[in-house]
Amino acid sequence: MNSKRLPGKVLKDLCGKPLLWHVAVRAKKSKLADKVIVATSAEKSDDPIVALCESEGVKCYRGSLDNVLLRYVGAARESKATTIVRVTADCPLIDPDIIDRCITSFETSGADYVSNVHPEPNTFPRGFDVEVFSLGALEKAEMGAKETYDKEHVTPFILKNKGGEFVIGPTVTASPEYARSYRLCVDYEEDYALMERIYKQFYKEGEHINVPALLTFLDAHPEWLA
Repeated sequence: MNSKRLPGKVLKDLCGKPLLWHVAVRAKKSKLADKVIVATSAEKSDDPIVALCESEGVKCYRGSLDNVLLRYVGAARESKATTIVRVTADCPLIDPDIIDRCITSFETSGADYVSNVHPEPNTFPRGFDVEVFSLGALEKAEMGAKETYDKEHVTPFILKNKGGEFVIGPTVTASPEYARSYRLCVDYEEDYALMERIYKQFYKEGEHINVPALLTFLDAHPEWLA
């Protein structure tokens, strides 16, 4: 709720449901993730997020406002997770197939960390970032991180210490149906306006928006992204 660029964005409406609700529902469609947990802060300003999670049956963990890395450690320990999949709450088109590809790559690589955005450049549209890492790597990062930036953004300490303390697996690259450079996350008011338009056009209750079909549509209608 404390976004500086777009305050309250995770509860903004998309077809009658909060943006965060869509993120959680889409993440739940992953075939390989066991559970979905919303990790928010203990600040009163985030009470509406907790209320939403409780009303929708989504697990919620509350921790530090500024030390998000510590918050992740707490959520992982409480849920007894050994592998953590990180997606952010400003990505209401997050794709369960991409989540599963990243999990599979992590499980077969033997690495501490795998994602579709690091260490090589992202080949997916913005808004489909997925990071997968072990609890051990997360705990080691929390113990070692001293910089505010590293604590706020969860995984930079892991990436800055690749090849030494941490083994970073190959970047998961986009297949042709996903390979675009479009911006489909929600950081600014204009991002939300686009997402609202996309949802009004493509969302049907009980179904999730098919991302490859959406990307093909945007290829043919570049004015939507202008």
